[in-house]
Amino acid sequence: MTLFKKWHNLIFGIVLFIVTIVAYIPALGGGFIWDDDDHVTKNKKLRDVEGLKEIWFSPKTSSHQYYPIVFTSFWAEYQVWHLRPLGYHLVNVLLHAFGAILLWLILYRLSVPGAWLAAFIFALHPAHVESVAWISERKNVLSGIFYLSSLLAYLAYLGFSNINSLRADNKKQISNMSRQWGLYALAMILFICALLSKTVTASLPVVALLLIWWKRDHVGWRDSLPLFPFLLIGASFGIFTAWLEVNYMGTKGEEYYLSFVDRFLVAGRALWFYAGKLVWPSNLTFIYPRWEISLEVWQQLLFPLGIVIVFAALWLLIKHFGKAPLVSVMIFAVTLFPALGFVDVFPFKYSFVADHFQYLASISLIAFFSACLYKKFRFHNFELRGGWHNDKLQLAGVFIVALILCILGTLTWRQGYIYRDLETLWKDTIKKNPSAWMAHHNLGMALAKQGNLDEAIHRYSEALRIKANYLSNNNLGLAFFEQGRIRKAIDHYSEALRIKPDYFEAHNNLGVALVAQGKIRDAIDHYSEALRIRPNYFDAHYNFGLALFEQGNVMAAISHYNEALRIKPDFPEGHNNLGTAYYKMGQLDKAIKEFQMAIQYDPQFSNAHYNLGIAYGDKGEKEKAYQEMRKGMSLSN
Repeated sequence: MTLFKKWHNLIFGIVLFIVTIVAYIPALGGGFIWDDDDHVTKNKKLRDVEGLKEIWFSPKTSSHQYYPIVFTSFWAEYQVWHLRPLGYHLVNVLLHAFGAILLWLILYRLSVPGAWLAAFIFALHPAHVESVAWISERKNVLSGIFYLSSLLAYLAYLGFSNINSLRADNKKQISNMSRQWGLYALAMILFICALLSKTVTASLPVVALLLIWWKRDHVGWRDSLPLFPFLLIGASFGIFTAWLEVNYMGTKGEEYYLSFVDRFLVAGRALWFYAGKLVWPSNLTFIYPRWEISLEVWQQLLFPLGIVIVFAALWLLIKHFGKAPLVSVMIFAVTLFPALGFVDVFPFKYSFVADHFQYLASISLIAFFSACLYKKFRFHNFELRGGWHNDKLQLAGVFIVALILCILGTLTWRQGYIYRDLETLWKDTIKKNPSAWMAHHNLGMALAKQGNLDEAIHRYSEALRIKANYLSNNNLGLAFFEQGRIRKAIDHYSEALRIKPDYFEAHNNLGVALVAQGKIRDAIDHYSEALRIRPNYFDAHYNFGLALFEQGNVMAAISHYNEALRIKPDFPEGHNNLGTAYYKMGQLDKAIKEFQMAIQYDPQFSNAHYNLGIAYGDKGEKEKAYQEMRKGMSLSN
């Protein structure tokens, strides 16, 4: 009898799905937050078919990370609901709910007691809110679907079903396994899809080996050989992702200068941290404090030492408790390995830990805890007898399980509100982690966009008090410049460049401030440096053109205007200024074309209408000149 022939299992799946969606209702009302601009709102690759091709075939330019399936999902959604965040949030929640159902099916196939309870805890645990409520973390929920589907297919290929074990001497089952290459191929395809969504899923073949070892007396070559291609493909993807992290994500600098011993200390502490957040999910925050790693603080050695002791103890106690406790802890550690500090990832710049890192890793500990609770309260008797039969222990268990799920669901509901908008997110982060300089910095950016420059300046200054950094200096310069405090702006741009001499944005911004002081030659030097560092930098080309035009070098200005418009062709001010430059050179036809382009992109652009009228007048087209100049004057009033 198949699983879904039992009506109560079907009802359970529906209830699990609905409960998950209900718990995430607050998250559905959220907007776009940190990194969502790179992934969605400002990602031009989502706009057309050419962008879709670039997502798949230009890994260096399509995104910082080569996760084409994730960006394809964003591309498809953009075609449907453009930049309305509700759709993106809803897809994340639905994927998470479906992932919980897949987890239940896997645990059921492995005969793990309390599979239903593990699925509910996974669905409702607040440590997963970051992965679900943050649109950019589509990487987690989508890769999780492929990861769990691949594992389910591979277990079917091996012949696992709802039985207590699969013995190696069962010749009939081994014979069936050898004929199920279709399931093997499906598992492989799904695994590759998982890797194309997030490379952390490369741990799957090791997890599969651990599960086989748990269910069988030994692991032979028949078990390990089919997983070798999985290991090879996973390692290849992992190396490629690590290369992208270093060369395109910027995972280099003093924050990443850690010795092997330092990384060992980070890994030991991180494992305890993640396990602790699963057991007691309090003070979950977007950016956790970044630990100071030092052998001089001998207590830090206790974390990795404790891990070694746990593994040793569980190994020695296999005869008493079986392999399950050791396997669950090993799967937890293996799945977390890419985020334990041995491989550099960009978020280590701010913190060594993040809730979204343990999205898949949490499954093994959740499953073990659920199985223990299930056995403790004899829920299996209820399933066998089909009723409670006045078992007080079971009734107590029902109350405790209901309480746990209600608490987790409530915490998830509350956590979902934190992702409502940038200001809410960063204020919550600062409340829980006042030393998070990046949170102060990003809150300053959010406030600056609202026009609250005084408060933005305060936040940037607070970020600099915590940590001297080029980002806050640059943005503080922008805020001072907008207030007209040019001298202070120049000081902070200069400080940003002292910290990071190749920061092209600060070179450009310093150039703008110098132009405001009339120091055009000095400004041109900084525009040139910005373009040397980033040749396709739109702002520098455009501002360079403005400076050259001001200097009287109109031909050179035209060259930079054209470069700027090549990068950003829908920029009306650029077309208007290029038209002005052509007009000054006496090239009226080219000037008229550019003024018309400016109006095409912004029909309410009064200055472009007025300039177009002047150009028509010089050509002797008086009626057109009168109409355009009149329209320009009416729009400017």
